[in-house]
Amino acid sequence: MGSPSPSQLVDTATSSGFEYIFPAIRGVQAGREFYVSMCPLRLIPKIFLFDEDELTPEVRAQRVLNKGRLPALTRYIIDNPDNYVFSALTASVDGEMHFEGIADTGVGMRAGQIRIPMAARFLINDGQHRRAAIEQALKENPDLGEETIAVVFFHDSGLARCQQMFADLNRHAVRPPRSIGVLYDHRDDLAIIARLLAMRCPVFKGHVEMESSTLAQRSRKLFTLSSVYSATQSLLQGLEIKKEKAQELAEQFWEAVDEVIPEWDLVRRRELAAAEVRRDYIHTHGIALHAIGRIGNTLLRSSEAPKVWKPKLIRLKSVDWSRTNSDWEGRALIGGRVSKSHQNLTLTVNYLRQRMKLRLSPEEQRVEDAYLRGDA
Repeated sequence: MGSPSPSQLVDTATSSGFEYIFPAIRGVQAGREFYVSMCPLRLIPKIFLFDEDELTPEVRAQRVLNKGRLPALTRYIIDNPDNYVFSALTASVDGEMHFEGIADTGVGMRAGQIRIPMAARFLINDGQHRRAAIEQALKENPDLGEETIAVVFFHDSGLARCQQMFADLNRHAVRPPRSIGVLYDHRDDLAIIARLLAMRCPVFKGHVEMESSTLAQRSRKLFTLSSVYSATQSLLQGLEIKKEKAQELAEQFWEAVDEVIPEWDLVRRRELAAAEVRRDYIHTHGIALHAIGRIGNTLLRSSEAPKVWKPKLIRLKSVDWSRTNSDWEGRALIGGRVSKSHQNLTLTVNYLRQRMKLRLSPEEQRVEDAYLRGDA
């Protein structure tokens, strides 16, 4: 057998007679052989299966497909045809797999092709949502069918082994902190705005934790990037303005907020420690920033001109942000600890609206009435 080029290997991932032939690299884990290959997207929906929804959990090898995740995954592929990225699928093959190396010795023993009978069953161990999204994306853009995705093939050793593989593959999966997701996201305009605020805006520069979404007790930072993102997202919600204008407006707004919260400036001057401010006040916490952003959105909707909304923002000076202010208990605090629930966010927004003499929305009024009745 000659040594095929990488492009030739990819081209062989088609059906031949009664077999599928995939280019592959052979490996060994825990004493078991497995194979890594490239599979055209057009074949993914045809040969890779996942357990039927009607089966009970104990006889399935995979969780039930969450169809609510599919639209976002599908749009991700369709909207980013030039730079989408999908990690490898992992599949168990219930059937024979015959590996043919391109050489009998050396490195060539590990590279070659695998032959799998068409009658074999391919069961997804990891990547069922990616598989389903690929299927949907192909319906909208069939040209994607010639692109490829990495697939890791294992021998199917029975239900118990497949279930264990699923458990092991997901056992140590950790979702990255939201802050680092914002830091590395170059598609989301709001993520770009949040990063620029954190790096350039005098209010935030040097005082934003860019990677973690929580702050260590002794951290010298005041804010997290994820909280700046969420707050600015609320601030700009529904405003139909260009990105450059949005960036400028966000900087103007947070600089105006900075003028009515003196502790932020004291930290920049090193007259107060960031840890002390976070301990004694709530205005650096995500729920407070988010609530301020919501208030700002109301002001900006009335007018984007700073000369109109900026004087109204001065009313925030009347807010006692200290944790010792009993008004926060049940709103931003539960048992003295900051709560990030949607209800507590709304109650915090309500409190700020009342201090600023702004009207509550019907939904905010409903939550406020329940709180005052003691139902919250």
